[in-house]
Amino acid sequence: MKIALAQLNYHIGNFEANTKKITEHIQLAKDKGADLVVFAELAICGYPPRDFLEFDEFIVLCENAVQEIAKHCTDIACIVGLPIKNEVLQGKDLFNAAYFIEGGQVKGVVRKALLPTYDVFDEYRYFEPATQFGCIDFKGKKIALTICEDLWNINDNPLYVSNPMDELIKEKPDLMINIAASPFSYTHDDERIKVLADNAKKYHLPVFYVNQVGAQTEIIFDGGSLVFDADGAMKAEMKYFEEDLQVFDLEEVEHVRNKYPQAERLSDIEQIHDALILGIKDYFRKSGFSKAVLGLSGGIDSAVVCALACRALGAENVMAVLMPSKFSSDHSVQDALDLVNNIGCMHEIIPIKEVAEAFDQILAPAFKGLPFNLAEENIQARIRGIINMAMSNKFGYILLNTSNKSECAVGYGTLYGDMCGAIGVIGDVYKMQVFQLARYINKEREIIPLNTIVKPPSAELRPDQKDSDSLPEYEILDKILYQHIEKKQGSKAIIAQGFDAALVQRILKMVNIAEFKRYQTPPILRVSPKAFGMGRRMPIVGKYMA
Repeated sequence: MKIALAQLNYHIGNFEANTKKITEHIQLAKDKGADLVVFAELAICGYPPRDFLEFDEFIVLCENAVQEIAKHCTDIACIVGLPIKNEVLQGKDLFNAAYFIEGGQVKGVVRKALLPTYDVFDEYRYFEPATQFGCIDFKGKKIALTICEDLWNINDNPLYVSNPMDELIKEKPDLMINIAASPFSYTHDDERIKVLADNAKKYHLPVFYVNQVGAQTEIIFDGGSLVFDADGAMKAEMKYFEEDLQVFDLEEVEHVRNKYPQAERLSDIEQIHDALILGIKDYFRKSGFSKAVLGLSGGIDSAVVCALACRALGAENVMAVLMPSKFSSDHSVQDALDLVNNIGCMHEIIPIKEVAEAFDQILAPAFKGLPFNLAEENIQARIRGIINMAMSNKFGYILLNTSNKSECAVGYGTLYGDMCGAIGVIGDVYKMQVFQLARYINKEREIIPLNTIVKPPSAELRPDQKDSDSLPEYEILDKILYQHIEKKQGSKAIIAQGFDAALVQRILKMVNIAEFKRYQTPPILRVSPKAFGMGRRMPIVGKYMA
């Protein structure tokens, strides 16, 4: 039996495009001699559809799409994911399901049992968990078909009390197929490989796993579909961050070594780079936009975002706006211009000194001679936000936010100023990782000016300002933030690692009181195991200090 894994980029709710893509790849798989082609979890509608699932018409459109797809399943079978109605009155109205289609008809239905509600997942909000299990018979083989999380209850601390494969194995299947929508983080590929290999070894069955690829707003899917033999040895690893279709012979998977190619493993920073490129590209393509604008300060954050945007969209589609103030250094302006010249994007220089002075004059009576402080600093940032949004409104550009994760964590940013934008490009990338990204972007030639990378970071909102005036050194800050955010460690546990107690408590307090700002920021492209946004839900007025 020859099995094709179709790793595709779907568009949530775009039934026409998704159906066309699926039917085209059914034909491609057929042309390559496949007996069965496998598509991802909720491929019909795209993942995650969220509250679209509450509309009856959405579910009807899913069924209509399947009927069209079934017409193309002649001389080849397919497995495809979609939401389906629960015909039992009790429980949730829907199942997260997979159809097995053969001979133009739906011959089998499998429902997902383990419904994640952690991090970015919220499946039990919509779906009823399956309680009955059965294999799919095809070409003399029994297929144990499962959906994503159904294979993940295999670690030392099980999240669920049941395991679908423990039921399916009773029917003595010949192979496992798992269809997934497994979001990217730079640690997740290793976890995924281990979980699937452990399943293959535990049940002594080959595993065929297909993941989707592409970005859906802030969630990025990296692909990397996999095949394992019954001993848990990886036999194939498909491409990362791009569409792919490969055909595998079941007998060769079991008995032939080195038959199928394996994707090159990427370092963490390479994965983050490629994920952000895909995230930007799909955000614009799926939203129907093509051109971006951002404020370019001469600092490393905006330089990295500008370089990523140019790679994703083309330099001709990126507008960099330089907005020097009276506090901007000459080298910052020159660094920004050097980047523009290196990369070839559009740019405008719009000084804000006169605008800031106008605000000073207007507010002077109300401020009653009080000294310059954070209020005037934030006014400058908000002036820049207004200019960026004016460029967006006038020319149809989409504003990219350039705040990094370190800043987002401790609230080092100005609401309605540098924190505005349609999508946060590096809001899940710590400052030290931003430096790594800059060096990676420069690996073949200097794109980001060296001075931008080596100079001390500064917001340049007051004379001789440095980030270190307000924050600990980023090398220390990022380590503490990582322990608190990704590792979910409280102050005592972090202090026990050797960090200064007063510094830890100060940083965690900054994280806590900045929650109100993060509620008002744009969606942030998720590249870490714990990103701000839907994957980290904290009360704004909570008193608990970890």
